[in-house]
Amino acid sequence: MADSVFHKDFKSMPWWWEWWHPNTELSQDPPRKTDVLVVGAGYGGLSTALELARSGVEVTVLERGAFGDGASTRNGGGVSGGTTLGKGFSGKGVRSDPEEWKKVMSRMLSDAADSLSQVETVIQREGIECYWRMNGRFSGAFTPKHYNEQAAKVGTYNSNAGLGTYMVPREQQREEIASDYYYGGMVVERTGQLHPALYYGGLLKATHKAGARLCAQCDAEKIERRTGGFTVLTNKGPIEAREVVIATNGYTGDVTPTLKRRLVPVASHIIATEELPEDLIKSLIPKGRVVSDTKRVLCYYRRSPDDKRVIFGGRARFTQVTPEVSAPVLHRYMLERWPQLKGTKVTHAWTGNVAFAFDFLPHMGQEQGMHYLMACNGSGVAMMSYLGYQTARKIAGGSNAPVNAFDGQDFPTMPFYSGNPWFLPMVGAWYRTRDWWDRLTA
Repeated sequence: MADSVFHKDFKSMPWWWEWWHPNTELSQDPPRKTDVLVVGAGYGGLSTALELARSGVEVTVLERGAFGDGASTRNGGGVSGGTTLGKGFSGKGVRSDPEEWKKVMSRMLSDAADSLSQVETVIQREGIECYWRMNGRFSGAFTPKHYNEQAAKVGTYNSNAGLGTYMVPREQQREEIASDYYYGGMVVERTGQLHPALYYGGLLKATHKAGARLCAQCDAEKIERRTGGFTVLTNKGPIEAREVVIATNGYTGDVTPTLKRRLVPVASHIIATEELPEDLIKSLIPKGRVVSDTKRVLCYYRRSPDDKRVIFGGRARFTQVTPEVSAPVLHRYMLERWPQLKGTKVTHAWTGNVAFAFDFLPHMGQEQGMHYLMACNGSGVAMMSYLGYQTARKIAGGSNAPVNAFDGQDFPTMPFYSGNPWFLPMVGAWYRTRDWWDRLTA
């Protein structure tokens, strides 16, 4: 029976919340006026507000629910250094010029690598205790063809981003993972991992300490342009602001419809296992890296920060489903990689939204006079933190000039798309079929 994977004390919530739970403790009443109003209190919104407040700018942050209820405390805690950048680039006029395309992608890789440094800087500067480790990542090749494709990228990653990337052939794979599931893979040494909820809680506290006004359970319902700024109508009254920043990412809604239709919210599902024997848990990933793979229906996993259990995530479905559906699927994926975990129970299961752009690239810029930062494409810990910092730099400096390679790039959508990803179940089915065929013919 499917429910046999569940522990008797199973909880339908992130395991991270056992350490830090979403709350409204630092919430204040919204002001009538503020210099900058940030909509969304995830990593991106808080990073924007933290740097603005440190620069002496009056800033207010709105959160629709409790602080930390969204993806910032629901992710896997892997911190990428740039190897997850998009499959394509939609910049106007660039794709027709291969040399210019290479230059742009080179700058993007370099800036993405800087995002990792930005996270580390904030953690150290603010004294955030969140199990930060620079242990690297192992990306398992699902097929021999995928291994060759990975190998072709090593030089680019190292020359443009200094990621310390190298290949591990299949015969040496068990140095990285106690499994024969992959055909070797790629190690990226300059990537990190942390406890996402503790990082979020520390970021929230630091933002409050810096002087930003934080307003929980305050929903932005309508944004009106006016002379010299904006009026934002909320469930707690109107707020006038000189600048507005939209940092809603995977939870972008109808208050900003033109941004909503540029994003595809995809559900990512995660389970946590029961505590495992110390020798077993440490044998699974000997070097303690984050592990991901090259499947279209990808999985990502790691040891928990306290080295007691497995945190295993992936696209059990591309849409929101209950743990009764997602947990058995993820459990099966886990056993495909580690048959030695047969009989291991699931204590926690949860889900959160990842925001993808149609060009698979992160974006920041301005839309109808409002600043935005979004489209983490599965790399939200580093990228949203970085784009928030960069957006704050731009506002505090009073400049409209781009501050990084992601700033102001063409942000595409699709005809007739309104922001409702009705097509995701079909995409998921197609991806699963392609993965099956790739493996069969490997």
